[in-house]
Amino acid sequence: MKIVGVTACTVGIAHTYMAREKLVNTAEKLGMEAHIETQGSAGMENQLTDEQIKEANIVVIAADVAITGEDRFKGKPVVKVPTNTAIQTPESLLRTIQKKLQVAN
Repeated sequence: MKIVGVTACTVGIAHTYMAREKLVNTAEKLGMEAHIETQGSAGMENQLTDEQIKEANIVVIAADVAITGEDRFKGKPVVKVPTNTAIQTPESLLRTIQKKLQVAN
């Protein structure tokens, strides 16, 4: 499964980056590929490419605030969760998404 996503929190410091790290590491552990963009206090980092978005099976937005550029994901299935979900239960989140995608296909 190929995942792209965006993380963003209200202050744009800790949770933004913790959520990205948890999603990327958990995806790798589960044999998935994840590219996660952060929109934090330092601006946009790890910006997603058009190719990454095109190849993705799913978009995960782990954010507590509105993100910039959500229109890039038009036509893709999008899952929106708070950053705490990505930080506290990333494996459960990704396994649930994977199961739902398998049912849909």
